[in-house]
Amino acid sequence: MFRGTQRRCAPLFLIGLALGTPLAPPVLAAPAAQGAAIPLAGAIREEAGGDVKRFYAARNFKPLWLRAGKLGPEAVTLLGYLSTASRDGLKSSSYDLEKLEALIARARGGAPQDLARAEVALSTAFARYVRDMRSPGAAKMDYADKSLRPRKADPETVLRAAAFPKDFGAYMKNMGWMSEHYVRLRTLMGRALAQGTSKDAMARLRLNLDRARLLPGPYTHHIVVDASSGQLYYYDAGKRAGSMKVVVGAPETQTPMLAGKLQWAILNPYWNVPDYLAQKSIAPKVLAGRSLASLRMEALSDWGPNPRKLDASEIDWPAVAAGDEVLRLRELPGGANSMGRVKFLFPNDEGIYLHDTPERALLKKTDRHFSNGCIRLENAAVLGQWLLHRSIVTKSKAPEQAVALPVEVPVYLTYITAITTDRGLAFRDDVYGRDS
Repeated sequence: MFRGTQRRCAPLFLIGLALGTPLAPPVLAAPAAQGAAIPLAGAIREEAGGDVKRFYAARNFKPLWLRAGKLGPEAVTLLGYLSTASRDGLKSSSYDLEKLEALIARARGGAPQDLARAEVALSTAFARYVRDMRSPGAAKMDYADKSLRPRKADPETVLRAAAFPKDFGAYMKNMGWMSEHYVRLRTLMGRALAQGTSKDAMARLRLNLDRARLLPGPYTHHIVVDASSGQLYYYDAGKRAGSMKVVVGAPETQTPMLAGKLQWAILNPYWNVPDYLAQKSIAPKVLAGRSLASLRMEALSDWGPNPRKLDASEIDWPAVAAGDEVLRLRELPGGANSMGRVKFLFPNDEGIYLHDTPERALLKKTDRHFSNGCIRLENAAVLGQWLLHRSIVTKSKAPEQAVALPVEVPVYLTYITAITTDRGLAFRDDVYGRDS
């Protein structure tokens, strides 16, 4: 079932959100000179079209940008983003800023038709901006789960996601449709542009920004592992739920740029020893006098679902040490097992997964690039509680207890080297050589 996971690991926005019950559309009084009250909802119905109209129709044409007959501060926030779209690698001219500003200025008069035009124009510009921001750039990621591959964000989906949070102002201020990593780098980009940063540094920063562009916003239940910093972050309900240190792949066995969906927790796991370690590490120890039992390991006949345990007399250790024979070895479960007490699996061809570790000293190091590609967790119990909504502690000592996660959780393995310092832009060591 989990055969593929042995190969690499050594002791190693938009989401579809349902809108709430539609509220009755507000009716705003027209200026005294115009006399009778004019329904704002009817004016929005007339102005909107296509996907934007479908968004408003689903909420009985209730406005998104208006509060008590006035445009809220979110409109100014959007204008700020559009005017600095160069930070995103986009052109402000694409969003017809002058026309949008004129419509906003006219809407201050309070006429329902003018308010509706500004309302719809803001939604249209916002949806286009988010679509452009969410479009992949130069960075590449492998998608073990194809459903996570970026898709063109349609206006209705963009607007429904923006309308879902209780605090629309916070959503706009924090760029809730983008990862916090993207928002940080965007701010850094603004400073770099103002300071006249070198061409090479700007190109490197843009590549980092493109990597962050592939990550979802915090309103999606997901995990991010940054293989540059050796940090893991997990998100839910519009905010970061927690973070922890991780050990990631060494330069010669890199943790890839990869996205998939965590599906299983394996309690009391075995550690399947990679072939090269069986040859270069285990075989020499046995030839020097150690027994497999003393190493808490056992040899198996094959990689099938029902392998036979091999007797010591059946193993040609000199042939294994020479690389002439391939031997399946696995370490028995327990606290000292290289997988610790749990591993979290997501289907992928790289044999990558997240797991507990007894090697705590490596987590205290500043540079944590030591694994064979998999992610060793600082606190697997805490992450397990978040994933499973229960403790990973089990009274049973049975090995390989497979527990399905209540909900599949996307996990994104990325590589972000750009950092902020007191003097502005800087970069971590490019240990994987991916920034050049």
